[in-house]
Amino acid sequence: MELASISLTLCALLILFMGGTVWIGFSLFLVGLGGFLFFTDLPFGSILATTAWNNTSGSAMMALPMFVWMGEILFRSRISQNLFKGLTPWMDRIPGRLLHVNILACTFFAAVSGSSAATTATVGKITVPELKSRGYDKGLSVGSLAGAGTLGFMIPPSMMMLVYGIIGEVSIGKLFIAGIIPGLALAAVFSLYIMGRCLINPDLAPAGADRHSWSQRIKAIPEILPVLLLILAVLGSLYAGWATPTEAGAVGVIGSMVFAVMTRSMSWEVFRSSLMGAVKTTSMIMLIVMGASFLSIVVGYLGITRKLTLFVTEMGLSPLMLILILSVLYLILGCLVDGFSMIVMTTPIVLPMVTASGFDTVWFGIYLVLMIEISQITPPVGFNLFVISSLNNDDIFVIAKDAFPFFVLMLLVTFLITVFPQIVLYLPNLMK
Repeated sequence: MELASISLTLCALLILFMGGTVWIGFSLFLVGLGGFLFFTDLPFGSILATTAWNNTSGSAMMALPMFVWMGEILFRSRISQNLFKGLTPWMDRIPGRLLHVNILACTFFAAVSGSSAATTATVGKITVPELKSRGYDKGLSVGSLAGAGTLGFMIPPSMMMLVYGIIGEVSIGKLFIAGIIPGLALAAVFSLYIMGRCLINPDLAPAGADRHSWSQRIKAIPEILPVLLLILAVLGSLYAGWATPTEAGAVGVIGSMVFAVMTRSMSWEVFRSSLMGAVKTTSMIMLIVMGASFLSIVVGYLGITRKLTLFVTEMGLSPLMLILILSVLYLILGCLVDGFSMIVMTTPIVLPMVTASGFDTVWFGIYLVLMIEISQITPPVGFNLFVISSLNNDDIFVIAKDAFPFFVLMLLVTFLITVFPQIVLYLPNLMK
């Protein structure tokens, strides 16, 4: 059977299983197993065992449960509520006022959680009812939360960067530092958009009665300090070379526990539920990683990756045209599967193409994370849409409509980092 027919068969099987509500990890395993059984005579059992072990036993992968656990602790503690209280006095004179708390709180929390869903849920459970009670425009408040919540994947530490770094054999430290400028740029673009909207229509962000003095703002700083210190401890220990990504994750877990105890929000129930939440999330991610790795092995054995790379190379596409085509494919894929699946399913196939076109592997990692961020607010599988829906009971398509301007802004930032790759590569190049 020709490779084109085999590829279509495997794709059809994958769509069939996922469309039949089979878990993504199991779907990937089943398609990989079918590829080995019907198109090769290789010992798939030993290959499965080796692949599962090699892709989950590395020291870098141990960082994943640490960062997940840290996010779970912060999600359940009073630290996030204190962060909102600390940021509020600084926002009352800016066009958009407390809408910027969505952006800043998500930016701060993203720097210690590594998860888009955790960032959105933690900030949203505080800001959504607060902004509603103060008469802020619901569409803009929900849309800004959906967009800013995706920063959990871009601003380091990021679970998506960890998985990409492991699959693509790219420096995790360089990926983390490369995400800083694009992440802050996204946050700045979101805030500028809110300012513009509210200058045109001040009714979107009512003034209210609150006017804070500089002394009140200074007194609010201690509410923000725990998050700032946690960011400094996690990222500082990593970039200073004092800790590996795994050890930096452990530092984050210990730090989050200490601050949870200090804010009197740590209990046995919080500890147990955060630990179980981390186990469930990590197990889901590991299952997807193993399944996708198994499928990528059979794709490699069948020569699909090599043929596809050769085909694209022979097309003579310019680098920008290649990225444009990949962007369309990732936007479609993002409507169907989650971010982890996007990474582990496509990286082994796509990475050889983009490197052959002259793109840096660190730059591509940030580009891919941006594509995954966009997928978080595109129905029907956008995780952030479901998280926000659970907070305000709105239909996910209504929330997607509110988030559409932020979808466009993320596409704009993607275009900018493609045209000006030094936005991504400036800080990593300083590490050389």
